[in-house]
Amino acid sequence: MFPLKDNIPTDRLAVVTLVLIGINVVMYFLFQEGTIFGGPDPGNVLEYGAIPYEVTNPGEQCVPAQGGTEIACGEGGEGLAPTWLTLLTSMFMHGGVVHLGGNMLFLWIFGNNVEDSMGRGRFVAFYLLGGAAAIALQVAIGPDSEIPTIGASGAVSAVLGGYILLYPRARVVTLIFIIILFTILELRALVVLGLWFAQQIAFGAFDLVNPTGGGGGVAYFAHIGGFVFGLLAIKLFAQRVKKTPTARYPVY
Repeated sequence: MFPLKDNIPTDRLAVVTLVLIGINVVMYFLFQEGTIFGGPDPGNVLEYGAIPYEVTNPGEQCVPAQGGTEIACGEGGEGLAPTWLTLLTSMFMHGGVVHLGGNMLFLWIFGNNVEDSMGRGRFVAFYLLGGAAAIALQVAIGPDSEIPTIGASGAVSAVLGGYILLYPRARVVTLIFIIILFTILELRALVVLGLWFAQQIAFGAFDLVNPTGGGGGVAYFAHIGGFVFGLLAIKLFAQRVKKTPTARYPVY
């Protein structure tokens, strides 16, 4: 399933959401030197991505080894970005233009309404704390992992967790793929986001029981951590919630 738009109008321009999208795009194309058909610079990802090993081993950092094909972690790493900074920069980095585009689409569809519910300042705090919660769970699950975690997915997942509680009955125009066929349906947000979260749990559990099974490099537990934060924290941040427009025909 691939959401395209929802039916909840906003009262004001979602400035923070647009700024966050802009920052992510600039970070990918300028800071990471990513391209449309190629990924970002690997050295940049290693230095500025959030690496669980660095978080759980203060003072130690990871650098390329064996011709750049492996990663070596330990003491040293002078001149590299400090670990605390990578916890922030990693939230605005992506592994490719598809990764970037998918996250930004989800952020725009669901973020504008969440921002509208709490105001700009609160939304910035909610977004960053959601990203931090996402990284925290990813580190807790794999504290010795030397693989950099990058992407806005964790923070965006917090937005999704908040949205599903605020607007469970909202209608979401969704593109559905069935093997080589596709169709477009209007589904409730509870269905779209609920199935998405269930998928993250299933894939995350599979990674735990089969860690070498190839999770595709996706940080599923970061998604889970962000989403759960959104569920738990949205009531503390949201100040006003709109009434969901009445459907003119059945919505599943």
